[in-house]
Amino acid sequence: MSTKQIALTEESSWERVKAAQASKLMTLAPPWLLWPLIAGVGTALHALFGRGSAVAWSAIGLTLGSVLLTGVTWLVAHERGFLGRGSATATTAAVSMWVTACSVAGFTQPVILWFWVAGGLVTAAAWNIRTVIRSRQGAQGVNDALAFLFDANKDKANLDGARMATVKAGDRKIEAAMALPAGEKVVADIQKKTEHIEGAMGLPPGTMTVAPNMDRADLAHVTLSDPRLMREPIGWPGPSRPGGSIAEPLRPAVWQDGEDVEHILIGHHLQAMGKTGAGKSIGAAWNYIAEIVTRHDAAVFAADITKGEQSLGPLRPALHRFETTKGGVRSLINDMHAQLKPRTDWLSARGFANWEPGCGLTYQIGWFEEVPDIFDALGDKGTETFLKLLKAIRSAGGSIILSLQRSDWSQMPTVARGQLAHLTFGVANSQDAAFGLSEAQDDAGARPELWGSSQPGMAYLDAPSIDRARIAMPLRTFAWLKPDGVTPDTDALRAHAEQWPAAAKTIDEFTAAIASSRVSPPTVKDSDDDPDDIDRDDWTPTVDTEDPDPEVTGDIDDPITDDPEDQEFTFSRPAERLSAAELRTAVLSQCSTWLDEGREDFATKDLAPVWTAAGASRQTVQRLLRKLREEGVLGYDDEAQRHTLLRRPAPIPA
Repeated sequence: MSTKQIALTEESSWERVKAAQASKLMTLAPPWLLWPLIAGVGTALHALFGRGSAVAWSAIGLTLGSVLLTGVTWLVAHERGFLGRGSATATTAAVSMWVTACSVAGFTQPVILWFWVAGGLVTAAAWNIRTVIRSRQGAQGVNDALAFLFDANKDKANLDGARMATVKAGDRKIEAAMALPAGEKVVADIQKKTEHIEGAMGLPPGTMTVAPNMDRADLAHVTLSDPRLMREPIGWPGPSRPGGSIAEPLRPAVWQDGEDVEHILIGHHLQAMGKTGAGKSIGAAWNYIAEIVTRHDAAVFAADITKGEQSLGPLRPALHRFETTKGGVRSLINDMHAQLKPRTDWLSARGFANWEPGCGLTYQIGWFEEVPDIFDALGDKGTETFLKLLKAIRSAGGSIILSLQRSDWSQMPTVARGQLAHLTFGVANSQDAAFGLSEAQDDAGARPELWGSSQPGMAYLDAPSIDRARIAMPLRTFAWLKPDGVTPDTDALRAHAEQWPAAAKTIDEFTAAIASSRVSPPTVKDSDDDPDDIDRDDWTPTVDTEDPDPEVTGDIDDPITDDPEDQEFTFSRPAERLSAAELRTAVLSQCSTWLDEGREDFATKDLAPVWTAAGASRQTVQRLLRKLREEGVLGYDDEAQRHTLLRRPAPIPA
């Protein structure tokens, strides 16, 4: 943005900027004003001390003063570059020497007069040239309005010694460089003070974004933009690259500085987090999917068992598969996982280490709304399959996007969260923000708690393809709204989806197998029963089969008669419950047996025969395993979610 477009809340701030702009010519005047003044000083000293014994004492005193001034100039100019420091020191030395000589010989002496004329012209012109060049480069000075404003107010933010200079001024933003006092402050200190700096300079909150300079620790990259431009919804402009590849950037939003967000999604997964009403669905899902479905080599598999058709339903024509039931999402996860190895084998056979544009496989996008409910529906076994899918699908050609309100350990497996990029919408408080932001965003001062649900669509994005200077810069996703500017326009979204139907795309056989698979409701009961009690490998469509014995008939109300050949059941007393020490002995014995067999790890469920025989519970064994980890007998692989056998247990007393 131009300097006059910097958003200022105080008129006085604008007055300072205008004063700086009006003083451009005055920056050239000081050398020319000092030129005759120096001549007057030399002439006056000659008139006072240029005769008799006073000449010697004057020369000695002025010489010592010249040395002192030159040394002081060299020392105080240490923050300048070599050229600036050298120019200031050389000018001080030359002027001091001329004044000393003039005080002895007089201004009218030819040599003194010649040096005054020639030396003065060269010195004044040199300083003017340096001032003009530095002004054009955005160096600090009153020519640079931003530098002037910062310099006038930096002491209010306790940033004495720091300097800011404009590097590039655009229509909607200013890029600047900030030089920090060497050895006194680092970029992290400035990032924590952005609100103080904005307040000192009279700028709106959120104007300034600070990022480190990756080449020098004493420099910071600063971007200033007007946050007020983001307060109103921004209409969706249409797909950015219709018919292009999914490997090209997606455009789901606009940065605060007016530039389009360009997010290359391939090769990583994404977490979209924010409170209810912050815009996760209409901001993230609608815009990302609306872009993705226009790419010729991408297919979207989506699931939302919480809101069903409400959020993603209008996009159904463009989705290759959309599940809204528990059974459906379980089947989708299993189907996607089942195609991983065939896809990687296919790529390997053709010399591809990873998915590439044009490799022949369709890139798969798995979009899961309100994912905590999906994890609940999957159960332990299903979640384990999902995590395997998450870890392997990138190399097979796919990305997973998980949307939720709060990504804490109770809602999102830590193994999954560690693999996700971060798209964070408004949240309730700073504690919630910590679960959505990356560490780098948090350090850079990103504060989604300031929006809450009052500015839907506002978000921060930290992903592999995003410039580090922008990870703490707000963005706003495009708004699909009706003419009233408030109501979401599902009709427009549905029309867009119908324009890019999934059925019209050419997809590979593995993607087609997932897209064509459906779950039959009579076979898979969609209820609140424990999903781990269901064998997901048997989820297949209902098939009519031939009755093997038509002569056997019966009705649901017919009585059940006993078979006379059946033997009577006999019951034995349950085994005595083992004590804690005996259970520990049994577990350690099993671990020793596994070590003898060459086994290196095991899952908790592998000890089921032990705790069943002991009359104990799974929870009791889990507590025992935690103690063994503390003792160093066992370890735990978070990624594989398995216990590791670190050493042989101590011999068990007879």
